[in-house]
Formats: sequence, structure tokens, C-alpha cells
Amino acid sequence: MEAELVALATAGATTLVQQMATEGWGAVRRRMAALLARRSGAEEEAAVERELDQARTDVVIAQEDGDEEVAQGVTVVWKARLRRLLAEDPAAAAELRRLLDEVAPQQQAQGTVRDIHNNIGGGSHGMVMQVGLVSGDVQNGFPPSGPRSR
Repeated sequence: MEAELVALATAGATTLVQQMATEGWGAVRRRMAALLARRSGAEEEAAVERELDQARTDVVIAQEDGDEEVAQGVTVVWKARLRRLLAEDPAAAAELRRLLDEVAPQQQAQGTVRDIHNNIGGGSHGMVMQVGLVSGDVQNGFPPSGPRSR
């Protein structure tokens, strides 16, 4: 699958799970269910809404218990669903992008956007990719002269 669609599926799943614990969940739930069931009927859409509601319940309970792994697991499940959708129906990408564009300002207003700091240490590494909306100052953590050679 094209890297851009993988990144889009990742962003979609991450945003979906983040929205599960917000006031805007109802609108995101309906839109995401309609997107995932776009080539099926109303019955399938209702089934997807039930799955989303169950996932939300799992995430909210886990957050209350301080268990971040559940949200990560739920994100992986919905990322796989979105990847399948985008592979089977590339036109769905435009609709998912519109949804993410509309939700991003809501996330910022609700304060769910936060600083993210990644530290990658040790030996040599393969590719590292983080997906999300980037605004403001982005620093790579290297001194101004660049990465150090050993």
C-alpha cells in the first residue's frame, strides 16, 4: 500500500481513538461509521456504529483505570480497518482527509493536542515515522551542528 495511504489510515485511527473521550464523539462516530460502511447499506453502518461504541466504552474504562495499552490496541484495530478500506476504495481517502481536517481544529480547541517528545537511542535504526498534525516549532533534538558521528 502506498505510504501516504498508510499514514492517512494511521492518522485516521489515532484521531478516532482520541475523539472517543471527547464531547465531539457523536459526530465523529457517525461520520466514521458512514465512511467505513460507504459501500454497504444502513444495516452495516449501524453495525459499525455499535463496534465504535464498544471500542469507546473500552477506551473510556481503560483511561479511568490508567491503562494506555487499551487505547493503543483499539488504534491498531481501527488502523487495520481503515487501511483495508483505503486499499479497496481509494476514493475514500478524500472523505477521510476531510473528516480529519474538520476534527483537527476541534482537537486543538479541546486541548487534546500536546507536545510530543520522542527519544530514539542505542545503535542504528531503521525508518521511524510519526504521523500527526504538526504546527509550531519542530526540533530534531540534535545540536545545531547536526547528529554526532561515533
